[in-house]
Amino acid sequence: MANVTFADLLLARAGDEHTGLRFEDESYTWAEVVTAARRRAGLLSPGTHVGVLLENVPEYVFWIGAAALAGATVVGINPTRRGQELAADIRHTDCELIVTDTAHATLLEGLDTGAGRVLLADLMAEPPPPAEPARVDARDRLLLLFTSGSTGAPKAVSCGQGRLASIAVMSERMGITRDSVTYIAMPLFHGNAVMANLAMAVHAGATVALRRKFSASGFLPDVRRFGVTYFNYVGRALAYILATPGHPDDADNTLQACFGTEASAQDLARFSARFGCRIIEGYGSSEGAISLQKTPETPPDALGVPPPGVEVAVLDPETGAECPRARFDDHHGLLNPEAIGEIVGLNVASAFEGYYKNPQADAERVRDGRYWSGDLGYRDEKGFFYFAGRGADRLRVDSENFAAAPVERVLSRWPAVVMCAVYPVPDPRTGDQVMAALELHGPFDPAAFAAFLAAQPDLGTKWAPRFVRIVPSMPLTATGKVDKRPLRRQHWEAADPVWHRPGRALAYERLGPARAGAFRAEFGSHGRLHLLTTL
Repeated sequence: MANVTFADLLLARAGDEHTGLRFEDESYTWAEVVTAARRRAGLLSPGTHVGVLLENVPEYVFWIGAAALAGATVVGINPTRRGQELAADIRHTDCELIVTDTAHATLLEGLDTGAGRVLLADLMAEPPPPAEPARVDARDRLLLLFTSGSTGAPKAVSCGQGRLASIAVMSERMGITRDSVTYIAMPLFHGNAVMANLAMAVHAGATVALRRKFSASGFLPDVRRFGVTYFNYVGRALAYILATPGHPDDADNTLQACFGTEASAQDLARFSARFGCRIIEGYGSSEGAISLQKTPETPPDALGVPPPGVEVAVLDPETGAECPRARFDDHHGLLNPEAIGEIVGLNVASAFEGYYKNPQADAERVRDGRYWSGDLGYRDEKGFFYFAGRGADRLRVDSENFAAAPVERVLSRWPAVVMCAVYPVPDPRTGDQVMAALELHGPFDPAAFAAFLAAQPDLGTKWAPRFVRIVPSMPLTATGKVDKRPLRRQHWEAADPVWHRPGRALAYERLGPARAGAFRAEFGSHGRLHLLTTL
C-alpha cells in the first residue's frame, strides 16, 4: 500500500457488475459508478478544487470519484452554513467550481464565493465521454473536509489519495465484504461518512445504500428495505434512534455491525441489545493522526488503546509533562482530577496532512514533534484511555477542576434523558457553575431528577448541575455532535424552561424572571457582568 491511491481502488471496480450504489429507487453497478465518475472527471483538471454542495445523493459519490481520477480535490461544503460564513468557507478553500442543485443553489445567491463556475447537477446535460484517468500520486490532496465546528470555527482538513486508500483497507476489520450492504446516512461532506464507509465499500466491492440525510425514524425501515449489514455513525445518532418507539421485532433485521464515535456506554449496550448487532466504537478524527480502539478488555466507559506502533499519552497542556494515571473509587469515579490532560500523539505528527491555508491551526496541532488533539482525556493504570471532553469543556467549581464528559456520562443514565450536554457558566463571584441541557422523553420532574442524582455513587461532590435547561431538541452541528456554543451564550437566560438549585441541597426550583434578574444583579455587584456577554 506504499503508493496505492484511492483512484487505484476505484479503477479496480471499473468492470464490476455487482451493485455498487443504491439510492431511493435508483441502482447502479460499480461499473456504472466508475463510468459516471470518469465522465465528470472530463470536466476537471489536475489540482482543481471542486466544492460539492449537495445532500447524500449519487452525484456526490460520482464527483468524489471524478476528483480521484482527475487528480482534483473535492471540498465538502456544509449545507447548514449560511450567508457570509458559507461564502468564507468556499473562498478559503479556493473552489473554482461548485457542484450543487436547484434546491441548494439559493444558498449561494448574492454571495461572493470566488468560484468561477456553478454547475447544477440535477439540470446537468450529458457529461462528456469518459476521460482517461490522470496520473496521480498517493500524496495528492483528494479531499478538504471541514471539521464539525463544535469547538470553534471550522477548519478544512486535508486528506490525500494515499491516506484514504490506507483507511479503505480497514474494511476487513469492520466486517465489510463483497456481500455487505453499507448504509450512509451521515453527511458525505464529513470525514466519517467517506472514511468509515464509502472508501471501505469501494475497497471491498460492497453495496452502498445512500440516504439524503439522517432520520432516526427512517433508520430501521431503511435497514430492512436495503438489507443493510453495516452502518457508520457519529455524535448522538444512536441516542436519537433509541428514542424512537421500540417494538418486539426490532432485532429482526440484517444489521451485523456498526462503527462510530462518541456514543455513551449506556447507548452502546441498549442499541446492541435492541437491534441485535455488534458495535465497534472507536476514537478518531478527520485529521487522522490519533486513533484509539476498544479491545475485549476495555472498560465500558473507556475509549480503548492505541493500535500497535502508535504512542499516545495524556499531557498537561501548560507544561507538556505527562499527567498522572487515573485513580478510581469503588464506583469507578475519578479520584484525581489532575489526571485529566490533553490526548497527544507522540509519534504520529507526520500522519497529519494539515489544514488548508491555516498555518496557525497547524501550529496548534503539531508542537515539538507531537500531535496535540485538542481533546481532553485521562488514562488508567492499565493503559486504557478515557474521553473527558473538548478543550473548552473544563470546569472550575469551588477551586476544583474537572471535565464535562464524566458528568455527562452520569446524567445520561437517567432513563428520562434522550440527550444531555454539560458546560460551564460563570459564577457571580469566581470560577464556574455546572449547567446541563437535557432533552427528555417527557416533562421534567425535578424531584425525580434530584433523587436520581442522590443515588449516583460516582457523582462528584461538585458535579451536580446548578442550572438545568430543558430543551425540545439539542442544538447539533451538521455532523450530529452537540453544539454547546449557543447553550453557553444563552446560559440560564433562555426561552426554554430553566431550573436551578439555590442551595447545597439537591432540590431544584423553576428559575423565574425575578430570580434571574437578581442573579444578574449579583454579577454586577461583583464586577463580573461582562462575563455574561462574552461567552
